[in-house]
This record gives sequence, C-alpha cells and structure tokens, in this order.
Amino acid sequence: MIKNIRFIIVLFLFTVTAIGVKAQSTATTSSPYSRYGLGDINPMLLPQNVAMGGIGVATNRVGNFYSINPLNPASYSSIGLTVIDIGTYAKINTLEKTGSPSQTNTNIRLSHIAFGIPISKRSAISFGLMPYSELGYSYRQVSSNFGTGLPADTNAVNYVYSGDGGLTKFYVGYGFGIGKHLSIGANVSYIFGNLKETQSTEMPTVGSFLNSRIEESNSITGLNYDYGAQYTIDLSARKHLTLGYSASANTKLNTSNSYIVSSYYTNTNGEQAVATDSLVNNQQPSAKIQLPMINRFGISYQNDGKFLVGADYTMSNWSKLTVAGVNKDLKDSKTFNVGGQFTPNINSLSNYFATVDYRLGFIYDQTYLKVNNTDIKRYAVTGGIGLPLRANNTSFYRINIAAEVGKRGTLTNNLVKENYINIHLSFTLNDKWFQKYRFD
Repeated sequence: MIKNIRFIIVLFLFTVTAIGVKAQSTATTSSPYSRYGLGDINPMLLPQNVAMGGIGVATNRVGNFYSINPLNPASYSSIGLTVIDIGTYAKINTLEKTGSPSQTNTNIRLSHIAFGIPISKRSAISFGLMPYSELGYSYRQVSSNFGTGLPADTNAVNYVYSGDGGLTKFYVGYGFGIGKHLSIGANVSYIFGNLKETQSTEMPTVGSFLNSRIEESNSITGLNYDYGAQYTIDLSARKHLTLGYSASANTKLNTSNSYIVSSYYTNTNGEQAVATDSLVNNQQPSAKIQLPMINRFGISYQNDGKFLVGADYTMSNWSKLTVAGVNKDLKDSKTFNVGGQFTPNINSLSNYFATVDYRLGFIYDQTYLKVNNTDIKRYAVTGGIGLPLRANNTSFYRINIAAEVGKRGTLTNNLVKENYINIHLSFTLNDKWFQKYRFD
C-alpha cells in the first residue's frame, strides 16, 4: 500500500509539472534583453543554491539535508535518501529608459520538479524538468520624419519588436563516487520548445505606406550533455574542502526554422490588414542550432551542520552560438558567484529559528550581450532561508525561499536598465523510499 501511494504521488507531481510546462509556451519574462540569442538562459539551480549566490559547482550535501544539484551531476553521489523538489518562481522586472516612464512587469510560473534516488551508498540518479531559456519582449522605437532623425514630428516611423516562447530541459543524470574523495557524474538532457520573434516597420500617419514585417520562428528539439567532477579533502571529521568542475557540451540541436518577410497596410485606426505579399518565405525543416561550450569551476568549505561558503567561476563561449547557420553576434561571457549558508544550531530543541538555514550571496555577470557598442553587465545580491518542518524517523521536509535582487543594463547610449526581483519557493522532501519492509 505504501509503495502504491508513493508511486501515485510521484506520478501526480510529474504530471502537474508537465502540464505547467506545456501551459508556459507563452512568454514568462518581460525583458528587451531576452531578444538576443535563445532568450534569457536559466542556470540549472534550485532555490537552495540560488539563495547562496548561485554557487553549485563544488556543493553536494549542504548541512545535514540532502538536496539535488543538477549544475554538477557529480554531486548526486552524496544523495543518501530519496529527494523530491518542486518549486515556483516569480519575477518582478522594472524597465527604465531615459526620457520614458518606468514600466513594471510581473511573471509567475512553475519552475521545476526534480527527483534524486540513491542506488548505492555512493551513487544516485536524478531526473526532472527545468526551464532552459525564456523569451518575452515587446517594445517600439520611434524615429521622426521618415526615419531621418530630423526635428520634424511628421511622418514618424515605428520600429516594433516582439518575441515570445521558451525552451524546457528534461534531464536524467547519474553520479557516483570513486574511492573516498572523488565523485564524477553526467546528465543527458532533452531540450524542447518554441521561439518566435517579429520585427515590423510602420508609418501610421501615412495610410498608403506599405509596412513590412520580418517573422522568424524556431521549433527546437535536441540533446545536450552535462558532466562534472568533485574532489573532497577532509580536513577533519566535520570540516571539508571541495573542489569542483562541470561543463555543458557544445552540442547541436534540431530546429524547424521559418523566416518570412511580408508587407501589409494599416488603416487610420492603426489596425493591420491581411498581408499583401510575402517578399521572402524561407522554410528550413531541418536546420541546426550550435550551442556553446560552458566551463564551470568551483570551491567550497563546509563545517557540517554549521556553515558553508563557496565561490564559482563560469566561462561560456556564446560567440559560437549559431541558429540555422547564422551567428547570433554574441560575445563570450564570464560569471562570478560567491555565497554561503549558516545554521546557528541544527540540533536545537527549544529554539526553532536556530535550526533554520540562512543563506546569502552575490553575483557579477559579464553577460554575452553587447548592445550599441556597450557591454551589458548584471549585478545581484541573493538571500534566502531553509525552513525545516516536523520530521519522523525516515522523512524530513524543508521549505526553501530564495530572493535575487539585481540590475542588468545601463541608461547610457540610449539603452534600458532593468531592476529586478526574482523570488523562488520550493518544497523539498527527504525520505527512505524503495527499500524492502518486513511488513507493509
């Protein structure tokens, strides 16, 4: 009976998340910077690691609680109980531009569901669904007097840009220990989703002007691979130094690419008529997307049950990204993550707040974007807590809350600055599943 109930729980959680992913085919972000590349890329991090500045390359078992860390599949070797983690995500994004009022957008979605199942004392498998990228923007640029930039306000030209969609990653991974100190692991991921972008040129004050639109869409599927290693140096029975490395391979995805250039009229009310002609209609049912190679390096120091501190450094070759044979004109990126966790007294029986995990971190990201000859950078401070719930001899529960407060972009060179708050909430279960019982 217990086995049947647990199977139903797993099936229900996976079905709910799959439905949520399917429902999220529309944009779950509102950022003009998601226009570039494949959209805003999401790191493979759960809220526990997000709150610690996004570190994860050299973390495995944090404190006395088992968690899932897909960023480095070598960490699966430290999973000693069955782990289920399911969460939601909200983003509040405020856009600022010189001479324009600020605009605030809020998006909420399911973020992930992940499972970790031990196979032996030092090996485990993990699988789950997570977002890979998010595409969502809609904005216009106005140029006066037929786009000449002259002071006259007549015959203004509108350049309208919009994008919608996203990619999802389903991964399966395995990690195992070799000897006492070394662990290695790998993920195989299936990436799928749709991205659609349009660029329009309109003259709303000239009724006879033939407007033009460029529409590009990509229906994407394909495999990607992640692999990693961790080496732990035991300084004492409770103190450990861990060195980590993980990478994402520069694989190719399949895409059904559509590129259409059409012309159309608008009436005096600004309503669009049916396209009068397709100037270009290029359909590539078997095009390729070349993903970049991503290398990550990390180090962490942990005093079991008390605190953990760590740092990560990531190098990504986004200058190699191509879609249907076209280079996307990005640059290589570098990201620095620093953070940690502190638990005042994990064994306290009289003070609940002494058993809470307190997390803090910082992110500095030299992104892959260079717009108007300006490098786009991102800065963020992160924080969060892990709230333990009542447990029994075999089951342990925790609610994880994480927040990332940051900014991306600048107001110089007529660019947009984003001030954002990302809020993550997840429920994590540790339990002894898949073991034989004498009585049921």
